[in-house]
Amino acid sequence: MASSKIYQVSTLQALALGYTRPVVTAQELLEHGDTGLGTFAGVDGEMIVVDGVCYQAKQDGQIVRADGGAGVPFAVASFLENGRTFKIEEKQDIDAIKTELTVRIEEWFGLNSIHIARIDGWFDVIHARAGAAYYSQHVSLKDILSKTQKDFYFEHLYGTLICVYYPDYMDGINAAGWHLHFVSEDRKLGGHVFEVSMGYGECRLQKIDRIEIQLPKEAAFDTYSLKEASKDEIAQVEQGSN
Repeated sequence: MASSKIYQVSTLQALALGYTRPVVTAQELLEHGDTGLGTFAGVDGEMIVVDGVCYQAKQDGQIVRADGGAGVPFAVASFLENGRTFKIEEKQDIDAIKTELTVRIEEWFGLNSIHIARIDGWFDVIHARAGAAYYSQHVSLKDILSKTQKDFYFEHLYGTLICVYYPDYMDGINAAGWHLHFVSEDRKLGGHVFEVSMGYGECRLQKIDRIEIQLPKEAAFDTYSLKEASKDEIAQVEQGSN
């Protein structure tokens, strides 16, 4: 099997504890992958990388193409080129989709590996969120989202789910389990997915065997005590437990 790498900007613990300053630019991120997800400086919306383009879901769920110089405090990206493809039939909720994906990676002996997936299909309902910029230091992601987050529903549309899986032992580096972002086929709507009902889809799922993490370079990063972010808090803000 061909080797695949995922590139990660900072860590989820750092983001959860409020390190939301730029680490790389959107253009630099795209040098490392054509598929991914993340956020922007100050948690200014949700990021969806698809087909080599970086999109920003704004607070109202509207999508814009991100400027190449936009700051990125946290994200993951990979080139989706070696994955397996399969059909996914109707799924009534996000747990059913996550279970289907987990069964697939378990069949291929991949539960201890990182995976990235793209699901293109028809969605009956998408319940998603995005926030607006809140520039601060040492204000937790949970508190930022409590001030800026808006959630919204999209119904009866084609689109793409970008799905990233990290194994349990990497919890804190990223969110353990599956994390999903959505962008509509017309690239006008999207966000971080809380819930989803899917009519049908086609999935490309890729196993990752290498990870590169770009940590923040500025001294402010070393003022954060990264052991303080709780698993419950990370699950609440990143895994859709709203």
